[in-house]
Amino acid sequence: MTTYNRRQFLGVLGAGAVAGAGISQPASAQETPVVKMGNNYFDPIGLHVEPGTTVRFEIAAGAHSATAYPDRVPADGTAFDSGTISQGSFEHTFESPGTYDYYCIPHKTVGMVGRIVVDSPGGPAEESSIPDGEVPDSETIVQNGAVAIGSDVDGSGSTDGGMMGGSRGGWGGVPFVGGALGMLGLVGGLLYWALSGGDAPPESDDSAMETLQRRYARGEIDEGEFQRRRERLETGGDDTSQ
Repeated sequence: MTTYNRRQFLGVLGAGAVAGAGISQPASAQETPVVKMGNNYFDPIGLHVEPGTTVRFEIAAGAHSATAYPDRVPADGTAFDSGTISQGSFEHTFESPGTYDYYCIPHKTVGMVGRIVVDSPGGPAEESSIPDGEVPDSETIVQNGAVAIGSDVDGSGSTDGGMMGGSRGGWGGVPFVGGALGMLGLVGGLLYWALSGGDAPPESDDSAMETLQRRYARGEIDEGEFQRRRERLETGGDDTSQ
């Protein structure tokens, strides 16, 4: 197993902290964020971008569309429609601020929907629940930058709360950018390990027994010594002589 010194470990810790610090940033107009279209899901299901950002909708599996609800885009916004495609991608540039709700034509009835917030929430999409499926609420999307189809972040665009279940295992998938609390927990754990000197946890009795058996099998200790140490482990004693 690879052994890392403290400098290497702190480097990993720093990289994790930088990644965690950037999770709440919206995609800038110079970037091209990607929304994957898979088996009955858009991923991320919620995305926050700046005005002028071009978003690419890419086929991950199956045949899908990225189609805006005409009555759930800002008054100055454009209702986009990729049509149903089975390969490649579709791009749309979001110029006007506000909230854009969209769906997949073939899979709308099974809740394949998504939401994009440009700059700040606003428009008809904020006045009622999305008619098919569920999406994260706009404030959650803004706070996280993007919300994956597997994130456990709070907030839902439906009036009854909760998160969407679906053919991809509901909200149990891998987060795209969300999960800030999980990242903070990871960073905290790594920091504790580094400051404590990287000491390994005490060896469990099972692990100690396995070590003892290996040493006996290799002939490093005789039968009598093996039995003595095994009895000590089975009675809860520490076999510090291993």
